[in-house]
Amino acid sequence: MKQERAKKDILARLKKIEGQIRGLQRMVEEGVACQDILMQSAAATAAIKKVGTIIIQTHLEECLEKSRREPGMKRGESLKDFQTAISRYIDWA
Repeated sequence: MKQERAKKDILARLKKIEGQIRGLQRMVEEGVACQDILMQSAAATAAIKKVGTIIIQTHLEECLEKSRREPGMKRGESLKDFQTAISRYIDWA
């Protein structure tokens, strides 16, 4: 099942990000050079954005699949739910 694979991928990525954040904390505590901290911070940010992208793709697939099964009016609701999720993500990104 594709959703299960996506879920496992997301969880693995989040665990890696958790490790990156702990590493950043250690770097700050140890007084590592700012440029090194910024580079690691950028890497963590990119990893978080990638997780968001995977979640968006998975959600879109779920909404499209749901809209195929739903009759007319409900179909629009599924796509509106997706649009709302995307808007919220973009506003916070």
